[in-house]
Amino acid sequence: MVHLTADEKANVASVWGKVNVDGAGGEALGRLLVVYPWTQRFFDSFGDLSNADAVMNNPKVKEHGKKVLHSFSNGLQHLDNLKGTFASLSELHCDKLHVDPENFRLLGNVIVIVLSRHLGKDFTPEAQAAFQKVVAGVATALGHKYH
Repeated sequence: MVHLTADEKANVASVWGKVNVDGAGGEALGRLLVVYPWTQRFFDSFGDLSNADAVMNNPKVKEHGKKVLHSFSNGLQHLDNLKGTFASLSELHCDKLHVDPENFRLLGNVIVIVLSRHLGKDFTPEAQAAFQKVVAGVATALGHKYH
């Protein structure tokens, strides 16, 4: 559960309505894989991840990033029940994929950076503060199965 004020919830909804989820998702996952290269070990089947250009232009990275951000978008519709919303993904990433839950926090921070890059002046400090709460809540929900 994320504790947002009514103004923060309105800000998140307003800002999210301006996001190109498909494009931002590929960029967010790509940046995660470039900035934190140890995260690439979970994507061996994605082909060439040998350098930043290869990662950022990799169609499998773009497609999976789109999927990730659509899941994030779904979570925005259920801010009062993030643990329930992400329960199956938490279980998958914990039990089957063995993803370090710290990666969820890293991805959340990358998502905020991508939002800032894409939205410019529309991504105000207030919007960033609200989204930082959201990505922290999503990371906690995704890491729930680990506890």
